[in-house]
Amino acid sequence: MASKLLLITVFFLHLIAFALAVVAEQRRSTAKIVPDKEINYNYCVYDSDISTGLGVGAFLFLLASQVLIMVASHCFCCGKPLNPGGSRALAVVLFIICWVFFFIAEMCLLAGSVRNAYHTRYRTMFTEIPPSCQTVRKGVFAAGAAFTLFTGIVSEFYYINYSRARDSFQPHGGETGIGMGTYK
Repeated sequence: MASKLLLITVFFLHLIAFALAVVAEQRRSTAKIVPDKEINYNYCVYDSDISTGLGVGAFLFLLASQVLIMVASHCFCCGKPLNPGGSRALAVVLFIICWVFFFIAEMCLLAGSVRNAYHTRYRTMFTEIPPSCQTVRKGVFAAGAAFTLFTGIVSEFYYINYSRARDSFQPHGGETGIGMGTYK
């Protein structure tokens, strides 16, 4: 039977990661080109860098939830064998999908956080082309949030099917010896 406490804990970790990723998308850094006081050159001024921290927080909460699910299920490599059947087959498919979604979500959150933390430091002369004030593209954290949600749903179903296949396993199919109790 699947642990309800584990499922609730993992649900809240995914929910927190999702919320942090959504807020990170809304609070992405923006930049504007500003001339210096003597108007000799232009440079970029960036606003708040809070979405980097929010993206890293979402990354860590998602990582914690994935580690918790994989430790509880022994990541398919240790523990009791699983009962052959539909639950095991579905658990294997969901295991693979869960890792793919997890990898995509983590890459989006990490790339968004790194890119958001990067601020161009160079200046250009006033007569040259204005500096490129690079910021995170719109939607990077949103993609991370979406795949965080997908990872949460799939990992919950994975753990439920894994637990169902694990609990129904009978190693020897019953008694291994020959019953002689009825003969006299």
